[in-house]
Amino acid sequence: MVKAATGDAGGLSERLAGIDHVSVASVVAGDFDVIVEAESTEVYDVINSVATRVRELDGVADTKTYVCLE
Repeated sequence: MVKAATGDAGGLSERLAGIDHVSVASVVAGDFDVIVEAESTEVYDVINSVATRVRELDGVADTKTYVCLE
């Protein structure tokens, strides 16, 4: 879950879609502006992408990460 700082959720979702392991970045209405789905065989790879690549993007105000265990 990504909250946009700039109000440009559409542009941010396009940049998010280009990050390693990201399969979908969708603009949504609600408390957050973009839902990002990321996939990998290793949970560490997904968490590392969020911790390093997503948070460093201009326009990212906040993130929440949820891991699906299925």
